[in-house]
Amino acid sequence: MTNQSRKLLYRILKKLQLFFSEIYNKIYRNSIDILFIEYKMFYSLFIISKLFVTIQYFSGLEACGMDIGKRMKELRIQYGLTQQELADRSELTKGFISQLERNQNTPSIGTLLDIIQCLGTTPAEFFTDEEPEQIVFKNEDFFTKVNEDKHNIIEWVVPNAQKDSMEPVRLTLKAGGSSDIMQPHSGEEFGYLIKGTVKIYYGGKSHVLHAGESFYLKADKKHYIENPGSRDAVLIWVSTPPSF
Repeated sequence: MTNQSRKLLYRILKKLQLFFSEIYNKIYRNSIDILFIEYKMFYSLFIISKLFVTIQYFSGLEACGMDIGKRMKELRIQYGLTQQELADRSELTKGFISQLERNQNTPSIGTLLDIIQCLGTTPAEFFTDEEPEQIVFKNEDFFTKVNEDKHNIIEWVVPNAQKDSMEPVRLTLKAGGSSDIMQPHSGEEFGYLIKGTVKIYYGGKSHVLHAGESFYLKADKKHYIENPGSRDAVLIWVSTPPSF
């Protein structure tokens, strides 16, 4: 256990000693105040529970080698907060937040729990070793493939979606461009046309789709999408299971 851990535990133990000494003195002097004793006993139990939580807290951190400062900084940046904004929310100073992120200071349990709450997360999520699940994907996350022959651009707007139940892409069809021909497979597909006009060829039939319209089909027939117009067409295309 680190010196900082020992110092914190020592302070808690000293408080326990003072509480029980005060109760003993009350009884010894025959000036027993039942409410006083009940209050002190209740508060002492609270301090004891805090002691055990503290031991688990520091033992857990030391066992897993968790870098609290690094984790705090990651979450702060992830939620778009400056050190000053986090300090204001948690009623601390910017300098103290900076020290914590550089591991130059160790927060008490109460302070750390306040910071975790201000970061919009829970202790369980804060202390987990797993990478946080990504919910929002930005342009820099997308994977893009340009097909010069078919005059199209495919953007995988959710990277690695092949491992999930469905796979969304953003498809841009240049004038006269088309998608790859999708061979019959099990599953279903949905699409929404953002701009332009396209034709959907599905099982020997064609269907015209205009901007603001959508399509839904079972993928058990050969199909593909073509842009017959003179301007780019852009659509969101989702397949389940993944097939792009």
